[in-house]
Formats: sequence, structure tokens, C-alpha cells
Amino acid sequence: MTDAPFHIGFVLFPGITQLDFTGPLQVLHRLPGARVHLASKTLDPLPSDCGLDLVPNTTFDACPQLDLICVPGGFGVDDAMRDAAVTGFLKAQAEAARYVASVCTGAFVLGAAGLLAGKRATTHWAYHGDFATVGAVPVKARVVRDGAVFTGGGVTAGIDFALTIAAEIAGEDVAWAIQLSLEYDPAPPFDSGTPDRVPETVRSGVDARYAPRLAAFREALRDAGFSPSDS
Repeated sequence: MTDAPFHIGFVLFPGITQLDFTGPLQVLHRLPGARVHLASKTLDPLPSDCGLDLVPNTTFDACPQLDLICVPGGFGVDDAMRDAAVTGFLKAQAEAARYVASVCTGAFVLGAAGLLAGKRATTHWAYHGDFATVGAVPVKARVVRDGAVFTGGGVTAGIDFALTIAAEIAGEDVAWAIQLSLEYDPAPPFDSGTPDRVPETVRSGVDARYAPRLAAFREALRDAGFSPSDS
């Protein structure tokens, strides 16, 4: 990595899961030469999924060419997939960006912009059944790379994704140092981070809570021109 600025952009829209965004942001802003651009249609504050408003610092029109562009997920992807301003910005930036990335269901916005066609990629576990709909080759993993496309799984996987791409950009020593400075040493109290390791009673309860959300999401996919699984 040279001394030249490295332009990192996050696409913001209403209804983002804030940790999808703030986890990678906390890692990537520490890269040498990083210049962070929080891009949206306007500079108006945007509500996240947990009461924390997010404030863009540039508009799509004013944003410079990015070296890395990342799309977080959240319930707001329903509208983002159908928003020509969002997908148009992604398409234009991706033409010259060194890296195109997403966290969680933000991958579907990349797909809606035509940027995952034939690409191995990951997303939140609950949405894998519909992932191929937007052209992706689904891979169940925390972080997946296919060429210049990096994708992270659900929510907390965004930190793993960010450290992975930090090592690619600036070298492993830098990534190690960032991880140490953040004291990122996960030791969760429960072994329930994936559906394969939880009791059936827990999994069935979570599936039931996700059912209406997935129904709304699949309707948004249809509106965006895709054909979801309805499974």
C-alpha cells in the first residue's frame, strides 16, 4: 500500500443494521491512508435498525471514485434493491473500484446491481435460500472472496470480513495490529452463532420469527425483478 489516499466507501440507506456498517468501519478506517466516505442520496441523517441515526458525509453525486465500496445489510435492503439511485451508484463505482464488498444481506443489493453474477459469495444464513436468485453462487462461510468481490456473512461477520480485506490491502502485520488494538478475541458465552449448532427448539423459534420478514423480503425481490424461492 502506498502513501496515496485509499478511498473507502460505505453505501448508507434507511434501515441498515448498524453493526453491519460500524463493525467494518471501525476496522477499515485504521488502514494507512484511509479516507472514509459515507455515501447516500442526500446528507440527511438515516435511521438504523436500533435507534442510532447515521449521518452521511457525501452524496452519491459528490462521492469520489472509491478503491473499496461496501454495502451493509439490514431490513432497508428491501428498498435499496429497488432504488435505481443506489444500484446505479454501485454499478458506476464498481467499474473502477479495486474491491467490491458487502456484509450480511447487503450482498443482495450488490446482486440487484448485477455485481454478483456467477460470483461465489455469502450472506446471512437465513437468506441463503434466495441468494442464487440475484446471480450469486452461495457459499456458507463467514467470509468469501471471489476475485475482487469480498462478502461477509451475517452482522458480526463484518468484522472478520474487514480484517480479511485489511490484510489484502495493507498486509497481515497491519491486520494483526488492528485486531489487537480492537481486542477482537471472540469468546461468546453460547455456541449458537450458526443454525447448525443450536437446539432444534431454538432454531424453530428463530425460524418462526424470521418467517414474516422473509415473506416481505421475497416480495421486495419480486419488485426488483427477481424470482425468489418462496421456500
